[in-house]
Amino acid sequence: MARKPSDAFPPPTALHITSELDKLTPRFDVSADDIEIIRSPSDFFEALKSKITKARRRVYLSTLYVGKTEHELINTIRNALKTNPTLTVSVLTDYLRGTREAPDPSCASLLASLITDFPERVEVRLYHTPNLTGIRKAILPKRINEGWGLQHMKLYGIDDEIIMSGANLSDDYFTNRQDRYQIIKSKEVTDFFSRIYRTVSDLSYRVLPSDKERSGFVIEWPESNVQPAPLVDPKGYITAATKVLAPFTQPPSRSPKTTEKPTDTHIYPLLQLTPLLRPDTSTELPALTTILRALSTPAFSGSKWTFTAGYFNMTSDIRQLLLSSQPASATVIAASPWANGFYGSKGVSGMLPAAYTHLSRCFLDAVSSAGLSQQIALKEWRKGTVNTPGGWTYHAKGIWITLPGLQQAGPSISLVGSSNYTKRSYSLDLEANTLIVTSNPDLQRRLGEEEKWLQGYANVVTRDDYAKTERRVGLHVRIAMWIVTLVGGAL
Repeated sequence: MARKPSDAFPPPTALHITSELDKLTPRFDVSADDIEIIRSPSDFFEALKSKITKARRRVYLSTLYVGKTEHELINTIRNALKTNPTLTVSVLTDYLRGTREAPDPSCASLLASLITDFPERVEVRLYHTPNLTGIRKAILPKRINEGWGLQHMKLYGIDDEIIMSGANLSDDYFTNRQDRYQIIKSKEVTDFFSRIYRTVSDLSYRVLPSDKERSGFVIEWPESNVQPAPLVDPKGYITAATKVLAPFTQPPSRSPKTTEKPTDTHIYPLLQLTPLLRPDTSTELPALTTILRALSTPAFSGSKWTFTAGYFNMTSDIRQLLLSSQPASATVIAASPWANGFYGSKGVSGMLPAAYTHLSRCFLDAVSSAGLSQQIALKEWRKGTVNTPGGWTYHAKGIWITLPGLQQAGPSISLVGSSNYTKRSYSLDLEANTLIVTSNPDLQRRLGEEEKWLQGYANVVTRDDYAKTERRVGLHVRIAMWIVTLVGGAL
């Protein structure tokens, strides 16, 4: 008796994609039941605290920053360490963001207090980009200097599970800043990202508590680190980093490990480590390019997709690939200016919501020029107004793809992680993501539900909307965008 298409994995179209991805990056076969999708910031926080509380062996947290007043999270970690004497905790954040407020209370000073209590079991590392050194580092003000590269990976590993997300560890990400979150219950996947985490940590400065410093901490480059330090010899640092990181971006030399039973779900870890790799062997952009190019071929005619990024500034190449896919229907979700994390900020950063509005309008112009206005819709997400009671910000990012013939089941491909799919994501920051390819109907259904409810506060905007007075972008914003690019930074 012939099997139904749903009985075999992958479907013919997905098989083409996975065969190409297998040439780019390692692959892990998992059960669809081992992937849990979280919806809200509060659910993310509760899941994180619960898993840390129950942790027995390891907790590793890679984030852009930990909020300087996140005492509840720190106390959760502290209590877990008291309860479980075999537990070790490591936190990796960005140097520039983590010390921005120093010598006043900062992310680094908050984390240093954990080291004081558990000096043998807690480690805190700060990654510093090799792109910001010398005169440039000396003259650029804090906050602006972050435009030259950050540690942006969001990896929350607890024992044999990992939460993949774009969320950082601060109060707004736990309450009113919408992101995406997926728990992967796989020792193999968690171990893989743990090795990446460990390697980047060995390429990062170490925080030590200090009673003598007003900031409460000092920063050192341990002898056990990969040498040299980025602020001492940036070129030598990149050479050394390439040697230890390149193996993680190589596909396995043998066939992917298979289980005794056929699996219906694959996970591909995708990394963008461009600042640290010469030559650049990062896997995120090549994998995304491979998928989007496949969508433009006849075999994928009739596909549907949803693309979202909290900061709407996709590269021109990605924009062209999305347009070339000729989807049956597609949606792009962007943050409304009133849901942008920079709304109301002072200085240049306060211009960013208008800058992203300008970029959204340019995207709609490109959609119109391609004759795709009936197929591709742009939606802006807004839930109240940021910095006012009940106001939320939007920070979700990712892609969902429903292949031809699978529309009723839901997306069979989904990408989640830290990347914003921007120039800086592919040239300046460190990014980590997971790509799911599945033929499991239940997981497809759950991915479809995520794709749908994330649009609950999103409304279609048109070119006419951007022509309204309150949405017009002034010349000063365009000049600011040009200056940032001119001096080597990126939005």
